[in-house]
Amino acid sequence: MKHLLAAMLAATVLSASAASAADFKPAILYDLGGKFDKSFNEGAYDGAERFEKETGTEYREFEIVNDAQREQALRRFARDGASPIISVGFSQAAALEAVAKEYPDTEFAIIDSVVDLPNVRSILFKEEEGSYLVGILAAMKSADGKVGFIGGMDIPLISKFSCGYKGGVKSVSKDDAVFENMTGSTGAAWNDPVRGGELAKAQIDKGADVIFHAAGGTGIGVLQAAADAGKYGIGVDSNQNGLFPGHVLTSMVKRVDNAVYQAFMDAKDDKWTSGVVTLGLKEEGVGYTIDEHNKDLITDEMKAAAEKAKADIIAGTIEVHDYTTDSSCPY
Repeated sequence: MKHLLAAMLAATVLSASAASAADFKPAILYDLGGKFDKSFNEGAYDGAERFEKETGTEYREFEIVNDAQREQALRRFARDGASPIISVGFSQAAALEAVAKEYPDTEFAIIDSVVDLPNVRSILFKEEEGSYLVGILAAMKSADGKVGFIGGMDIPLISKFSCGYKGGVKSVSKDDAVFENMTGSTGAAWNDPVRGGELAKAQIDKGADVIFHAAGGTGIGVLQAAADAGKYGIGVDSNQNGLFPGHVLTSMVKRVDNAVYQAFMDAKDDKWTSGVVTLGLKEEGVGYTIDEHNKDLITDEMKAAAEKAKADIIAGTIEVHDYTTDSSCPY
């Protein structure tokens, strides 16, 4: 009888576990540019893929093609029982807030924005810190003290990249010039590589020999133009060093992949927390990349300078200005 009870109890536990696994339905909603943009969205995709490969748990996904689809897709995910649901990008904040209020028992996460609700995890990054480091590398690599920055949509978030980059450049040489352009004022600015190439060529004509982009899919055109001209580009969000080997100096990685992976894992392991999570150099949320594609472009002196700045930022000895705190850049 004792063995029968034990067997029945084990079967009940296994059954409950299986039901719990069946009830776990993670989902991710990419923003304009799609999951293969080689940048921001693709970082999120990589994190979701890593989660699926490690756990064997499939996730649902959707790539929007217009602004109206954000709220529609989020509501459909929630209605179908998906949780957690991750929104990739600040542009999804209004849609996520509306749907999260309707489904208070569903867990949501958003990257690059804050939605102050008890069932939402808001994930932010200290883009200015990683950008400061690649600014140092750009200034040390530049032959004539002229570098560039090309952003996507003209918003405070992208100015965080630009300002941090300027800070790093100016820490090497106050006299260096930093040319800056934004691609546009709508979501289309993230997916216009032709325009990105045109802006890069204009900066190169003014003497820029290293150009950092924070422009999503538009940035592929920036990197292409730099490579075609025999200059250097700096990638963003994902590691883009391999796109144009020998002409991508480094990439300022933003570990969206880790954020997505961790959100899925926390929900799966019943460790979910809401509130604001901010990831900087200390949390390994941002950084720069050296691999087989660019290791010959980064000298020991350049790496040492970047690593010292990294340590000083983590220690608080260097404070990199966050543009979003006062809408200004002191560098």
